Amino acid sequence: MGKVLARVKLCSLLLVPALGMAQDVSFDDIRPILQARCVMCHAGEAAPLGLRLTSLDELLKGSIRRQVVARGDPSGSELIRRLKGQSQPRMPMTGPPFLSDAEIALFERWIAGGLQAGSQPADATLSALPLQRPPAGQPVTYEHVAPIFASRCVKCHSPYGLMGSAPEGLLLNAYSAILDRDERVRVVPGAAGASELVRRIRGQSRPQMPYDGPPFLSEEEIQLIVDWIDQGARDANGQPSPSPVGARVRLQGVLGEGWTLDSLQLVVGPGTRIDKSPDVGDYVEVRGRWGADGRVLVERIRRR
Repeated sequence: MGKVLARVKLCSLLLVPALGMAQDVSFDDIRPILQARCVMCHAGEAAPLGLRLTSLDELLKGSIRRQVVARGDPSGSELIRRLKGQSQPRMPMTGPPFLSDAEIALFERWIAGGLQAGSQPADATLSALPLQRPPAGQPVTYEHVAPIFASRCVKCHSPYGLMGSAPEGLLLNAYSAILDRDERVRVVPGAAGASELVRRIRGQSRPQMPYDGPPFLSEEEIQLIVDWIDQGARDANGQPSPSPVGARVRLQGVLGEGWTLDSLQLVVGPGTRIDKSPDVGDYVEVRGRWGADGRVLVERIRRR
């Protein structure tokens, strides 16, 4: 019995600093993470399931379904389960990369310590970070454009979006999904003008995206995405994606002189199927493959 009591006392002593550490964490400590990785989506009327993370009050209120943090119970908090991927979809939607183990541990300590408010009022509002461009001479990477996809596109184009499955199977919640080539390519690294994604956000292909626009993307946002693609659609580490030679493409736009599509050069040959007698100035749909020479090898073109 004496040995058992000694062990209990030892455990109690070991728990004291752990609890103290938890109580040291306040909302001040997690605010920067929320601002950098979360409020780009979880803000305003379009916040998924009404979960706004723009203030302590809003976070504690939770979503339209449930509260997402349980005071003193990190493992029972849906926020932690989402951050760890125990509940799907894992958050933030821009991951990978997701939050680091150290960042998740900070949220756990904050919850375990009783959801301490910190130095600012509970209704003090967070706003998303402004659009970030790389320093002069540095390429645009996925890290620079991911916040745009997260705030304007992922609500629909994700496995659990507002429309159920992602429209036309297009996922915009991760780098690998955006560059997927299975059915057709939407992003052609090195060629923004041949990328269906760009043509959608510009309104060259219909309907213009995001679907909940206007407002649509700003010129600054569109240009950042164009620069990212033209510079090779680089991943978060700066590695460019290879050209998808032979992959299928489907584009829409205005037919120009010499078989061009809004100045994008097309290759039309004897094997090309031409439907509905398209003429210069007509709005057309083009289906084909991306050629090794950087042109679209047209399999079918039709007036719409």
